[in-house]
Amino acid sequence: MKISIIILSWNTKDLLRDCLKSINQKEVFEIIVVDNNSSDDSVAMVQKEFPKVILIKNKKNLGFAKANNQGARRAKGDLVMILNSDTVISKGSLKKLSDVFIKDKSIAAASPLLLFKSGKIQRDYYMRFPNLWQIFIYHNPLLRKLLLRFLRNLILSNLDKKGIIEVDQLPGAALMARKEVWQKVGLLDEDYHFLYEDVDWCWRAKKMGFKLVVIPEAKVIHWGGGSWKKKIDNESLSFYKQYFSSLLLFVEKNYGLLELKKFRLALIINFLLRLKFNLAFYFFFSKGVKQEKLWA
Repeated sequence: MKISIIILSWNTKDLLRDCLKSINQKEVFEIIVVDNNSSDDSVAMVQKEFPKVILIKNKKNLGFAKANNQGARRAKGDLVMILNSDTVISKGSLKKLSDVFIKDKSIAAASPLLLFKSGKIQRDYYMRFPNLWQIFIYHNPLLRKLLLRFLRNLILSNLDKKGIIEVDQLPGAALMARKEVWQKVGLLDEDYHFLYEDVDWCWRAKKMGFKLVVIPEAKVIHWGGGSWKKKIDNESLSFYKQYFSSLLLFVEKNYGLLELKKFRLALIINFLLRLKFNLAFYFFFSKGVKQEKLWA
């Protein structure tokens, strides 16, 4: 099966180079890099060092969903994979991923295990679909430390099973799906400016009856937040407004207005308990679902 890989990059020149080097060119049909108006010479690096890569150069930062969709519309492979630029694919992992689609026709989309450099699994990228347990436990540092081990299955997918693991959602950092599945489910929802685009896509896929799986034998080192970690230190308030606004947008779109009210109330209570009054007031006085590019 022909594989198209779409890599979104924004000011990640060195990480992008490592990512591209880790891809076995013989295993892929095409690589499409979508650059979101980088200012670090990422475009020049790709043109010089990886001339066979298809390069889409945006004149401004279009966000995660819109830019990945550009690549997806251009892709011609049987399997289309979105891949973050801050990843390194372990040897043989692409073949292990693509093979499952040949062996099992019921699998619609698959992801590898995302790992820290130490080899530890990044379990937080394999959440269950949003629920109130996540608000009160996962998003509360103190309760997370005390209770997560006992209530893990209510919040995270179980990645300790043997063989192929079916999950609620797959991480947009490394997600491969059949092209016809992308066509049936639709591309990433561009109403999300940043975060929860992948959660929304997986929700729509599951509602249509598609099977989403993790392939533990396929592994990808993921640095996480390669394009925005430095920025968050200076703009943490805006970041968390954006994060939870995206969460509430997901709830409004997929769970309905009643659940939206419950999630908003849960967030406000949780922020008050954590003495995060600025966030509590923000979500009390605003609906908190508008994607106003709070954290562009």
